[in-house]
Amino acid sequence: MRERPLPVEEGPVPSRRRPHPAARLFAVYAVLSALPVVALGVMLDQTYRQQAQEQGIAQGRAQAAVIEEMAVSPALSGDDLAEGLTAGELRRLSDATDLAVFKGSVLRLRLRDFDGRVVFSDDGKTDEAVLATSTSFQRAAVGRTSAEVVSSASGRSVRVLRPVVASASGRSTGVLELYLPYDDIAAAVDKQVQHAWTRLLIGLVLLYGMLAALSWRTSRSLRRHAAQREHEALHDPLTGLPNRALFQERAEQACATATEQDPVALVLLDLDRFKDVNDTLGHHAGDVLLQAVARRLSAGVRSDDTVARLGGDEFGLVLPGVADEATALALLQELRARLAEELHVEGVALSVEASIGIALVPQHGLDVETLLKRADAAMYRGKRGSRSVVLADPLVTPALPSALALHAELRHALERDELVLLYQPKLELGTGRTVALEALLRWQHPERGLLAPVEFLPAVEQSDLVGPFTGWVLRQALSDLADWSATGLEWAVAVNVSARNLEAPGFAAEVADLLRASRVAADRVVLEITETALAADASALAASVHELAACGIAVSVDDFGTGWSSLTQLRALPFAEVKIDRSFVTHLDTEPQDRALVRSVIDLAHGLACWVTAEGVESQDTADWLRAAGCDQAQGFLWSRPEPWRSLVDHPVLAVPAPRDLLSTPFAVVPGARP
Repeated sequence: MRERPLPVEEGPVPSRRRPHPAARLFAVYAVLSALPVVALGVMLDQTYRQQAQEQGIAQGRAQAAVIEEMAVSPALSGDDLAEGLTAGELRRLSDATDLAVFKGSVLRLRLRDFDGRVVFSDDGKTDEAVLATSTSFQRAAVGRTSAEVVSSASGRSVRVLRPVVASASGRSTGVLELYLPYDDIAAAVDKQVQHAWTRLLIGLVLLYGMLAALSWRTSRSLRRHAAQREHEALHDPLTGLPNRALFQERAEQACATATEQDPVALVLLDLDRFKDVNDTLGHHAGDVLLQAVARRLSAGVRSDDTVARLGGDEFGLVLPGVADEATALALLQELRARLAEELHVEGVALSVEASIGIALVPQHGLDVETLLKRADAAMYRGKRGSRSVVLADPLVTPALPSALALHAELRHALERDELVLLYQPKLELGTGRTVALEALLRWQHPERGLLAPVEFLPAVEQSDLVGPFTGWVLRQALSDLADWSATGLEWAVAVNVSARNLEAPGFAAEVADLLRASRVAADRVVLEITETALAADASALAASVHELAACGIAVSVDDFGTGWSSLTQLRALPFAEVKIDRSFVTHLDTEPQDRALVRSVIDLAHGLACWVTAEGVESQDTADWLRAAGCDQAQGFLWSRPEPWRSLVDHPVLAVPAPRDLLSTPFAVVPGARP
């Protein structure tokens, strides 16, 4: 197909660059990891400084004790310091402390009496002394040592206050106030703290490097995982094409921008006879075929078109910028021709054929749901007609309700007991007496009223409800037969069954079990199947008919003349009755061909030992002609419309019951022989 260039943007679109996911993840990791590291550093800093201070205080206590014992105490005579110092004491104190002060091991030294008066100062100053009323001074005055780190204009120092014990007397004579250097200790602490912070920062950098690598790998893995999950959620696993969800999204986007000048085509494509490939070559071959179709569709569309697999062998296409209907038809016919090119699957040469329905926006609708319904209807018109590529018709309204909705309603109808049986009598033309009632199913719909079979039975036939529906009809008909038999009426009952019932294994046995459970004789039941059902599985149908006949149950061919049944089947199967379709009975008084055909059917059925019933009799002249032609029984509006069986009991035309010997002739079936 022709390539169409992608749309070109008219100018740059400003956008704010979003941070990379890995960068965002790393930033989160960095912040979260920095908090405990900083907290650890602060805690170590405080711990180191606290330990240094305690160490300095301990050293100050020890140094003060040495100074007091080795230098101060020997220099004193033993008198209270309150009495002052002698010249000799002052000289000895100066000599003892000068060296320590000079070397810097002592910053300041004072001797004070118990009242706090300074009696000796190494520098002669008496200011900045500890108050005599302070706790530290009072402790030293009573013989206990106090030490702490203090700050001043000159820096930090360890201040120690301890009692002065004179060596001469051995008693406390005053208080020693000593200031020792702390800067060396503080410098050592700062260096230790600095080393600790350096190690922490190096560890933090290494941690950040590891976290950065981890976050990058994690982010990349998450992006890949998310991209894979997003792709899986929006693409078909077999073909790799967009799935229904992504098709719906792109279709809605295309419809939102479509205009009269720039329309969009929504296309549904369904492969013809794809089931035959699965049934004959296997499902693997079917998968290979679908993959080949996907490749051909993708190669045959334009770069901005969308090809999606919607499920099974159904594909959807979104074709923006289709000029008109003729262009859309030409594009899809070309694509179908590409699909039809021969390919080999499992060694078998295949030619893929497809039915295609096209709906244009806005010509055929504005919303995706309506457009797809119209495209679907067009596609199925293509399957039934001679054209395989069909454009939607805006005058054709999509069918509602859908088959799925109807199926759900039918299931509820069984559960809620909404089904009704009406009956139409079958009369013997020779005597005018009623010999049987045919059970006719109706649906008492809660919203649409009483529905005829044509409105719901086709859906039942195509679903798994055919068995439950037939079972309900049989049980209800046998129950009604038991009721009217209790009133003295010997009418038989005729029930319509599906070809699918006869093909189901064990159907004859199920019917026999129902007869035994309801205590109804088998010769009072006729099962009617349409002539078209004879075209179904011949072997399964034949086996079921033989089993039913062996049980004594009569089987009737309904609507005879409308199908294509084989005379071989009629001859080989033990049918008890042939019913002539109403289409041949309605115009017997005006159509010579119908009279000739009906007379031939009567002779044929009698030749096969079947009795003949005519349907749709509405006039007395028709009834008289059928009786003269040898027809055995008839039913129609001439006598009664379908009604509840209780309404037929008092019907003036049907009130005379048929004698038992008359009933036993047409309905009794001898196993292995014709009735």
